[in-house]
Amino acid sequence: MPEVIFPGPEGRLEGRFSPGPRPRAPVAMILHPHPQGGGTMNNAIVLALYKTFVKRGFATLRFNFRGVGKSQGVFDNGIGELSDAASALDWVQSIHPEAEVTWIAGFSFGAWIGMQLLMRRPEARGFISIAPPANMYDFSFLAPCPASGIIIQGEADEVVTPSATQKLVDKLRTQRHITIEHKTIPGANHFFANEMPQLMKEVDDYLDFRLAPGCPIR
Repeated sequence: MPEVIFPGPEGRLEGRFSPGPRPRAPVAMILHPHPQGGGTMNNAIVLALYKTFVKRGFATLRFNFRGVGKSQGVFDNGIGELSDAASALDWVQSIHPEAEVTWIAGFSFGAWIGMQLLMRRPEARGFISIAPPANMYDFSFLAPCPASGIIIQGEADEVVTPSATQKLVDKLRTQRHITIEHKTIPGANHFFANEMPQLMKEVDDYLDFRLAPGCPIR
């Protein structure tokens, strides 16, 4: 799990990168929760997502947004963080230019940034959004959402209201040519403090389905 430093829009960005085991390995990038709420690339959910993509043979990057850890710059309310994410994906793709598939995963604030990145990167074929903060940020930019993916919510989330997430899911499901999976973890709070195994089972079941050779979703 080598530490990497790569150029971002406001200076250096710090990450952890696991190269792909083959030249055309798929690429995955994991985005962390809100920097001002203590979010970093070492968040437990970010780490678990990172490990599951590495295990599946993806070239996988998690990194700190500007102003977090060794990453330079200051918090920019999501605008600069989206630029950070775009630079990070550029960096991974410079190492794996022949990657056939790109996935973007994010937790909370990171899910919001990740879904914005989807709109800019047509090569992204799938996403995992955990507790996307649909009651705090505007998700209307997903018009239309360009890729299929899964949204996972805690039933007892005290930060992101399940009803706001349901509304987002319902809206996305009216769009053609994509399939949105939605799972709610019973009893889970925003951080899935006691439900990490259930959370990661949903992630792994979905990836098993999407990455299977005969999957109807492309």
